[in-house]
Amino acid sequence: PAGSTVSYAEVARCIGAPRSVRAVAQACGANALAVAVPCHRVVRSDGTPSGYRWGADRKRALLEREARR
Repeated sequence: PAGSTVSYAEVARCIGAPRSVRAVAQACGANALAVAVPCHRVVRSDGTPSGYRWGADRKRALLEREARR
């Protein structure tokens, strides 16, 4: 949901592939649909934002905007 985040490792576990964290990150990086497929909500295991196809600043801005809603 908007305003929440999930780690790459959590996504990997949810799809039944707990050792595929890197593949999840690559899939997020290849996502061309931005907010329609909200890969900006996927973060590192420590909760920090990681790379984003449209830049880390935009990822942070999207997360901050959703958190205010």
